[in-house]
Amino acid sequence: MSLISAALKRINPSQTIAISNKARELKAAGRDVIALAAGEPDFETPDNIKEAAIKAIRDGQTRYTAVDGIPELKAAIVAKFKRENGLTYKPSQVTVGTGGKQVLFNALVATLDAGDEVIIPAPYWVSYPDIVQFCGGTPVPVETKLEDNFKLKPEMLDAAITPKTKWLIFNSPSNPTGSAYSRDEMKALTDVLMKHPHVWILTDDMYEHLVYDDFEFVTPAQVEPGLYDRTLTMNGVSKAYCMTGWRIGYAAGPEALIKAIGTLQSQSTSNPNSIAQWAAVEALNGPQDFIVANNKVFKERRDLVVSMLNQANGLTCPKPEGAFYVYPSCAGLIGKTTPAGKVIDNDETFASELLEAEGVAVVHGSAFGLGPAFRISYATSTKDLEEACLRIQRFCGSLR
Repeated sequence: MSLISAALKRINPSQTIAISNKARELKAAGRDVIALAAGEPDFETPDNIKEAAIKAIRDGQTRYTAVDGIPELKAAIVAKFKRENGLTYKPSQVTVGTGGKQVLFNALVATLDAGDEVIIPAPYWVSYPDIVQFCGGTPVPVETKLEDNFKLKPEMLDAAITPKTKWLIFNSPSNPTGSAYSRDEMKALTDVLMKHPHVWILTDDMYEHLVYDDFEFVTPAQVEPGLYDRTLTMNGVSKAYCMTGWRIGYAAGPEALIKAIGTLQSQSTSNPNSIAQWAAVEALNGPQDFIVANNKVFKERRDLVVSMLNQANGLTCPKPEGAFYVYPSCAGLIGKTTPAGKVIDNDETFASELLEAEGVAVVHGSAFGLGPAFRISYATSTKDLEEACLRIQRFCGSLR
């Protein structure tokens, strides 16, 4: 009898975390490594948010809270959705979890049965298909194309829907590509979803505020009110508010689904960290001007990285609308050989040889369901990014 459950055997450890850990180990061993694998802003959490956490500790806000969030945070989330997305929710339609990943996990565990299909545009965040498989569902990846800037087309979505489709998981701006959908592009997709009333939409808006060049963010239920009753709109404070380690994610949707998520959370982690919840109240209700200042730096870094990668032999790097990732194709390097005689037979080999030769840690595209490509996070210092891109240019130039 196996100790490990069949459910656990259906999933793999996160590739992005594995590569970040490997980069840390090499650094600890004395290697000169520039890690571009983790999706984590290098900016500090703003002082007003830190102070709100310190005040919460001093005020004794250190006990168990309601399982799915304190009333003050739910009120701040309700206000945020109304103010920024034109969506009206009651506090009973809101859930707060330990990061966006828990919210997604809870929603899928609470709703998926064996045989249920979940459409996931590829490339995708590494956790989506594994969570679906853990629940006994069937991930249905739909491969997008570089020439479409890795965006799902309406006809592709329509063709992927079957009577077994339970959810579409939708992420804009995207991790790993940074691609984001305009209002017209979103409307074309929501028109398809209106034809299929059995399909639910789980939208991951974690990078909502990280958009550039006057891009206007929209979310599906905002564009098509007819989808309101079957959409779970998920977000969090990790990325825009530089609060990755605080672990607060949230979502709003139909009350029955929110209640089911709460039941599941009551038997797993129970409430999210009480101090982090009070910090998140301040994040959502407090000044937002630092986001604009941070985005100015992110945009400059994006432009630098896109320009330098497109100057590297064999790489093609589209310019994304949002997030802090680029997703260059390395198709032009497949089949080439390193100076040491190693054949670059796929993007995983490319990434491992780049790390070995030049000390640059990136995540191979096949981990995100679409290669040959790789993901770079430009949420690190401009100096490190410039040096990393020079090393990538040198590595690509060395291949024959």
